[in-house]
Amino acid sequence: MGRKVHPMGFRLGIIRDWQSKWYDDKRYAEFILEDVKLRRAVQSKYTDAGISLVEIERQANKVAVTIHTSRPGIVIGRGGQRVEEMRQFLEGALGGKKIQLDIREIRQPELDAYLVARSVAEQMERRVAYRRAMKQSIFRTLQAGAKGMRILCSGRLGGVEIARRQLMHQGRVPLQTLRADIDYGFTEAHTTLGRIGVKVWIYRGDIFPAVEAAEEVTVIEAPVVTTTIPIEAAAATPARDTTMAEAVARMIETPAKDAAEAPAAEIKKPRVRKKTSAVSTPPAKETLPEAPTKADAAKEAEKKAKPRVKKVEAGTVKKAEEKAEEKPAKARVARAKPGATKGSKTKAQKEE
Repeated sequence: MGRKVHPMGFRLGIIRDWQSKWYDDKRYAEFILEDVKLRRAVQSKYTDAGISLVEIERQANKVAVTIHTSRPGIVIGRGGQRVEEMRQFLEGALGGKKIQLDIREIRQPELDAYLVARSVAEQMERRVAYRRAMKQSIFRTLQAGAKGMRILCSGRLGGVEIARRQLMHQGRVPLQTLRADIDYGFTEAHTTLGRIGVKVWIYRGDIFPAVEAAEEVTVIEAPVVTTTIPIEAAAATPARDTTMAEAVARMIETPAKDAAEAPAAEIKKPRVRKKTSAVSTPPAKETLPEAPTKADAAKEAEKKAKPRVKKVEAGTVKKAEEKAEEKPAKARVARAKPGATKGSKTKAQKEE
């Protein structure tokens, strides 16, 4: 068996609230039966009104019913006539208990899973191709701003004898993520060949917990500047009424006068410290080269005039003579080619 959990019941108390809000120990079963009768009565009374959700809240002997619909004009009617009819109808179904009705509009029916499933089922009842109806619903839902959608139809699809299932999905549908806002809807299409179930999952994004930490506001007090005027000066200046334009003109003129009267500041050159060493060494005196004398000039001229002669040792001359005696001159002998000896004769043989 598959362990499938209802997506809305799985998120109760985390990101979703209960559809019925009341508590009772003794009459628990009775109140549950009344809630079921109320929802069935609303759905049967207005089948074409696009009613997606009916919330019930009990307070003593008073029952508050909130109806969420995509077509509030059908439920309300002209001048609110149908609201009174609906109230009387529901009070009769509950046995005379007072009912307070509240009708709310669903702004985007494409993002409501029950309404999407209901539209697909209605198209199947009109014998529209189920694949076309499923693809169109997915396209419209994603275009309306959903992040993902999954739709499942099961039954005798297309009028075949063997029932089967058809699943289509697009985008993300994280069923195990608790903060994911997933809406789930189920309905049935009543066709001539039997019932076809339609299930729809719509992923509308994540819901994060609200941050309740209040922002800290820091108040910085500006310093208070007080000016004291001597009594004599105050008595000397006569008091007169000044207009706003004169006050503004004075404010503009005063900084300009101060700038003109202020003397130009003298530009001081930066001080430069001279580095002094601990031990001062006197500077070395430069020595000029001495002028050459006549005797030195004559010696240099003689050196240049004499030819350079290489000195040869006596031992090296003897060794060269001995080598020359030991090696007699060898006569050069012309070697004949190997192929030329057989068929060729020398000049002496030819002459003979």
